[in-house]
Amino acid sequence: MPERKYTSYNPSDCPFQFEIPLYAKVSNDSSKGALPCWLNVEMPYFNATIYLTYKEMHGDLEKLFEEHRSMTMRHIPKANAIDETPYHNAERKVYGSLYSVKGAAASNIQFYLTDSTKSFIRGSLYFYNVPQPDSLAPVLDFLSADVKHLIETFQWK
Repeated sequence: MPERKYTSYNPSDCPFQFEIPLYAKVSNDSSKGALPCWLNVEMPYFNATIYLTYKEMHGDLEKLFEEHRSMTMRHIPKANAIDETPYHNAERKVYGSLYSVKGAAASNIQFYLTDSTKSFIRGSLYFYNVPQPDSLAPVLDFLSADVKHLIETFQWK
């Protein structure tokens, strides 16, 4: 596994910043329908990407949360379990949850973060391999720490 070191990622045109591993690179989402501040944190060494979708809220926190929850629960048919870990950092006004999807799901890590009034971001880790839990377990464990670090260093501007 590569050495675990991080650098700050601070996009000038987005209302947030966070730290990423040195072995990652960030690109703007170029898919059809992508909005500004939709980012891909690519980790070519692991053949994996963390997809981040940001939305400005307009009194629709419940709707955005339900969209996130629905997308996470789509993995239930392949999941053995889904564990939720709440996240709260009142000092930075960052609140959310991290979901660990156990089993042969397409995405084993999902999360959302919000300031609860203006901003909402959703993240999901995908591998570009057939999901095989036993063989992916060491890499998933390694990248889980990177996702947690992203969450713990996340700040709204």
